[in-house]
Amino acid sequence: MISLSVLTLLYFLPTIVASNRGHGVAGILLLNLFFGWTGIGWIALLLWALLSFPGYRTYYAPVAYYQPPNQWRR
Repeated sequence: MISLSVLTLLYFLPTIVASNRGHGVAGILLLNLFFGWTGIGWIALLLWALLSFPGYRTYYAPVAYYQPPNQWRR
């Protein structure tokens, strides 16, 4: 039973890696289901999950204006 669980985790490794890296998981999951058993498809999906850059969004914090300490004001 443990070996079946390990083999399932290995089979879905590209999907797990893609979800941890922030990719859209639906496409990789479907391709993994249909083409992961070929071996070449599994390697291609793993490379796709590891080497492609996910679409991160960058949010910038508002800029705080610098005010000198009170000891400098007279």
